[in-house]
Amino acid sequence: MNKTGLAESVQKELGGTKADAARAVEAVLGGIATALKKDKDGVALVGFGSFVVRERKARTGRNPQTGATIKIPKRKVIGFKAGKALKGKI
Repeated sequence: MNKTGLAESVQKELGGTKADAARAVEAVLGGIATALKKDKDGVALVGFGSFVVRERKARTGRNPQTGATIKIPKRKVIGFKAGKALKGKI
């Protein structure tokens, strides 16, 4: 399912227009992204799961075409851990 499909699902569940549902989906996703950028603790949606920002350490890698070693800098990555209720539905 993509963002459009999610908006259609929201529209069917709540009624209203597809445009309103698409704006609602955008607002939720934008809110999660903003919270992850600002808050170190992440975002917890009870019954669904938790989004957290993790820091990946710097490391050395290998270019698969040339075989040369390269330095990969540290960076932040987003992690998701599914909640118990979500796991039970799958």
